[in-house]
Amino acid sequence: MLTQRRLFGTNGIRGVVNKELTPELAVKIGVAIGTFFGKSTLIVGFDARTSSPMLAKAVMAGLNAAGCDILFAEMAPTPALQYAVKTRKVDGAVIITASHNPPEYNGIKVVWKDGIELSREQEIKIENIFFNKNFRLAEWHKIGTVQKLHEIIDEYIEAIKNHIDISQIAEKKYHVVVDAANSVGNLAAPRLLRDLGCKVTTINGNIDGTFPGRTPEPRPEHLRELSLTVKAVGADLGVAYDGDADRAIFVDEKGEIYWGDKTFALVEKFFLKDNPSEKIVTPVSSSTLVKDIADAYGGELVWTKVGSVTVSQTMKKLKAKLGGEENGGIFYGPHQSVRDGAMATALILDIMAKTNKKLSKLLSELPKYFIEKSKVECPEELKTKTLEKLIEQTKGLNTSTIDGVKIWFEDKSSILIRPSGTEPIYRLYAEAKKPEKAQQLINRYTEKLKKIIESLKG
Repeated sequence: MLTQRRLFGTNGIRGVVNKELTPELAVKIGVAIGTFFGKSTLIVGFDARTSSPMLAKAVMAGLNAAGCDILFAEMAPTPALQYAVKTRKVDGAVIITASHNPPEYNGIKVVWKDGIELSREQEIKIENIFFNKNFRLAEWHKIGTVQKLHEIIDEYIEAIKNHIDISQIAEKKYHVVVDAANSVGNLAAPRLLRDLGCKVTTINGNIDGTFPGRTPEPRPEHLRELSLTVKAVGADLGVAYDGDADRAIFVDEKGEIYWGDKTFALVEKFFLKDNPSEKIVTPVSSSTLVKDIADAYGGELVWTKVGSVTVSQTMKKLKAKLGGEENGGIFYGPHQSVRDGAMATALILDIMAKTNKKLSKLLSELPKYFIEKSKVECPEELKTKTLEKLIEQTKGLNTSTIDGVKIWFEDKSSILIRPSGTEPIYRLYAEAKKPEKAQQLINRYTEKLKKIIESLKG
């Protein structure tokens, strides 16, 4: 995870605790972050992992050594901490979380004064300070202070409520099942839902950093218990959060689980009905469905590289008000331009209440696509040359090379072929109006990719 001359991956600094990410390393990273910010005030908080309090203390020691004052929020959802950065008008935040990674991992996420994670340029500055050991240590009498920060979750819940019709949702008396993955999603979402007049059933609701209920990655294959619970209790909706509660995956009243771009497209549709001509930001890994909705309702779609930081930074640059990802991330700009699981839940309930329709009905009204996925092993040292060959071989087709190669075909089918940022593989995502067409694309481009890789191995 932590490579030579690189600290930050696609989403913060991550590693296995006490192997790659040790307290000693965390102190040094804290000093590097503190040197980057200079004399400043930063919020520090963490997720439910067993190692989070230990690493938070180590990072805070480093920040204090560099002269930074700390407002210590302790355990909280990542979006609540990001929102607090803006309301408390501080210089930024450091969040100890590894989001969806297994329990043995942890990570360090750095947030700027607008509540958005640092840009790649800012991350490079911290990496340079760290690797060149250009640390700025404060004099003994100018070491930073630590104060407790209270009530940020209450403020965060109230802020979400400002963007929806509370009375309309409360009238419906929805029953919602929340799967918080034994993590920080349980600190905000159930309270928000009860404030909205919902009956709440929680599963995996106790805080436990070993994640005994399920892995903190809310993929459909991990959410069978949520699906069965929704059906068993006759709920209107089920929602599953990841480890730091910035992503939400939804289950309809029939127990069907949906990928994030389906529910994002629903939010996009109703957002564009009220805000025509607005820009919608999404990675190239998202479904063509997102483009169909933008075209149908007069939105302007902006494709980006895969990664939540890229979506947030693009929204900031373009002053866009809505972004989304297929993994369940919804970025609602009027609230904050970052992924926010509780905000996404409130938006879905708002749409259900306004239309008086069940989630299954609302999603059945969207254009339908079938998705197939695959992966091909590729040594790290061949990834770049493989991509160059692939771009060469797909010239003349309707392609985007923002992140890997995405090809669109006239029958609305498409395929994305991109190198993984974390594993020695290429990932393939195909979609089409018919399942057999999606599978054909996977088969054809898997073969093509294998031939390119073999030819490069010589």
